[in-house]
Amino acid sequence: MKLEQVIQQISIPDPGLESLQERRYWLECERAYTYQPIYRTDGRLMAIEVLTVVTHPDHPGQRIAPDRYFSAVAVRQRIEVLKEQMAALNEKQGFFKDNDVLASVNVDGPTLMAMRQEPQLLAQIRTTPWLRFELVEHVRLPQDSTIASICEFGPLWLDDFGTGMANFSALSEVHYDYIKVARDLFIMLRKTPEGRNLFILLLQLMNRYCQGVIVEGIETLEEWRDVQQSPAYAAQGYFLSRPVPLATLENAMLNLV
Repeated sequence: MKLEQVIQQISIPDPGLESLQERRYWLECERAYTYQPIYRTDGRLMAIEVLTVVTHPDHPGQRIAPDRYFSAVAVRQRIEVLKEQMAALNEKQGFFKDNDVLASVNVDGPTLMAMRQEPQLLAQIRTTPWLRFELVEHVRLPQDSTIASICEFGPLWLDDFGTGMANFSALSEVHYDYIKVARDLFIMLRKTPEGRNLFILLLQLMNRYCQGVIVEGIETLEEWRDVQQSPAYAAQGYFLSRPVPLATLENAMLNLV
């Protein structure tokens, strides 16, 4: 009987050990940064979105989905990533000032709230008027927070409208400077004449709540033309440009040919 108990103890993995190994794996991951341009419908470069490329030393040629990485690491680690991104952008600040171009950095709600406890980070944000934080989900403010409490981060953008929590309720709860429409919603509405009309009406409504709408995931010339003929302000996607290394920012096309 005692032998069976010993065998059972040996065969059952230690959940604490597995958890430790998993945390070590994510901490060992390496990050690099690229950007994808966002162009206004008249072809002028409006902004760039900073994107994170995540790999692990054991498989350097295999990319890890950024959303999987950020969901696995703690908020303090996400803040460290933000600091890295902002440091890289600050090296290019002349580009943003000289060309009147914005830079958007992705952030989730808990990380945005935790940034209020980072005085040095907040001071840096105040010196970068061309920086925008792009919420990857609509942030629901804690009960003890107010709209004013997040204004210290500057104008906010909302990512992926039409998916998850980024829906109509978001428009009235927080004032977003720009709202990005998810590709899935855009493609779904393009399938029928009624859907195309609804897309126009949707953008007209959204424009009442923000400075402009950015359509994501443009992959063909036809899609780009549809966006140009709509009330959208700007767009991004593989047709306009694939992500390129942030180090090459000075080579970005300021106007589409």
